Amino acid sequence: MNVWITVKSLGKRKPALAKQAAELPETTDTLRQLIKNMVAQQLKGLQDKNNEAEWLAYLMPQDIQEQGAAGKVGFGAIYNEGVPDIEGAMDTAVTAYEDGLFKVFLNDEELQALDEPLIIQEDDNVVFIRFTMLAGRLW
Repeated sequence: MNVWITVKSLGKRKPALAKQAAELPETTDTLRQLIKNMVAQQLKGLQDKNNEAEWLAYLMPQDIQEQGAAGKVGFGAIYNEGVPDIEGAMDTAVTAYEDGLFKVFLNDEELQALDEPLIIQEDDNVVFIRFTMLAGRLW
């Protein structure tokens, strides 16, 4: 099923990821499974980007214009060539949710319980909001 995913960070005006379509398996029936599926999808995208970057070592004028409009022009090089552990990444994402580092909303309704049954339908909007930790001194 296709859903619309948006990732926002409270410290930034623009969303880090403008509303994009994502394909979720039909077995996504809890928030825990939603988080794990999104991590798997992002890791697959990272691996695809890694493979694509090896073949393309130049930028076309159209690429430069598109990236310039986004605010950064680069080759998209990924310097960490290690293959990420998918199970470890999924566990880390679930732990981050449990620690309150991000919130998840489905159609403007906050999802709170990781293992509560969840009904996701075609073209639903899922929003991930990352919280930014503040650092500094009190005096």
